[in-house]
Amino acid sequence: MRDFAVAITIVVAVLVLLSMYLAWRRRLRRDGVHVAPMGVPEHAEVLARHEVLYVSTTRHDQPLERLAITPLAYRARGEIAVTDRGAALCLDGAPTVFLASAALVQVDRATVTIDRVVEPNGLVRLAWNVSDDTVVDSYLRVTTGDPQNLISELQRLIPAKDTGAES
Repeated sequence: MRDFAVAITIVVAVLVLLSMYLAWRRRLRRDGVHVAPMGVPEHAEVLARHEVLYVSTTRHDQPLERLAITPLAYRARGEIAVTDRGAALCLDGAPTVFLASAALVQVDRATVTIDRVVEPNGLVRLAWNVSDDTVVDSYLRVTTGDPQNLISELQRLIPAKDTGAES
């Protein structure tokens, strides 16, 4: 009887792991249409650097809906370099992602994202255009220094919204 219980437990565990694997592969295929922009422009001047933990990228204003955008599918340690042309996200083991100023939409603070809850306003939420019609949110946790410094630096990069009014 004991051997039967062990066999059932092993089968259930294998089925759960297989389901998780297949679900992640399906998510990678679904989100494969989006790719984060790579490489830093040649003459970009670095204004500031901050050590960060990259947490996740989600649908805009849906912090519990993870997106597996290449190469931002997995958590990683790294650095964000604020340049005069945008922000370069340099994560361990991944190519540099460059978010040009024109792609930046909003920068603010957050408390929760998929698989992560931190102290109030412990995350930096960076909203950016992954394509012409799709805005996503990437979450970072600043590991050294004040997150407000990073937020202020990034907010200066966001293009002013055109109100359509002529002066």
